Amino acid sequence: MLNVVIFGAPGCGKGTQSELIVEKYHLSHISTGNVLRTEIEKKTELGKLARKLIETGQLVPDDLIIKMLSDILKSNPNKQGFIFDGFPRTIAQGNALGQLLDDNGGIAVVLNLDVEEKILIERLLKRGEEQNRHDDTPETIQNRLKVYKDQTEPLIAYYKKQGKLFTIKGSYSVEDVFESIKEILDRLVYQNK
Repeated sequence: MLNVVIFGAPGCGKGTQSELIVEKYHLSHISTGNVLRTEIEKKTELGKLARKLIETGQLVPDDLIIKMLSDILKSNPNKQGFIFDGFPRTIAQGNALGQLLDDNGGIAVVLNLDVEEKILIERLLKRGEEQNRHDDTPETIQNRLKVYKDQTEPLIAYYKKQGKLFTIKGSYSVEDVFESIKEILDRLVYQNK
């Protein structure tokens, strides 16, 4: 089983690369952002809470995200593995994900997409215009980047210490970034055969 975590600052290309990984390696894609947006559209209680937090650039509390993720894993068994896009975002979530995956092969690799802040801001503003995303306004972007630095960036050291972290320059073309990812994942798949 190949369980992959992909993370990086907002706008680094996690979603785009996740789709390519899913297609090539037949993993189940779990995007907490997409799940939360669906909850918001359905106007569920979680969706209402998430909307308030997301619109100000805050993170949804760990306990809600972890419960949501646990439910998804239970209802979606995949023998190939999973790609976690946008999760974990905190050390507490990293610990919880490790525990959730203990019986499902653990985390094989963590891909950190590293992109300069100036490029991130340009990408997010463009996405906000093209997709009419309420969380891609200049003020919210600045707040999201600060939250990322404060709460998610510590995961770099956390996963590096476990020997699972691979940092990839995410400002290159989609194809070049994916080539770098394939080199890493192909080695893991080959080693596990």
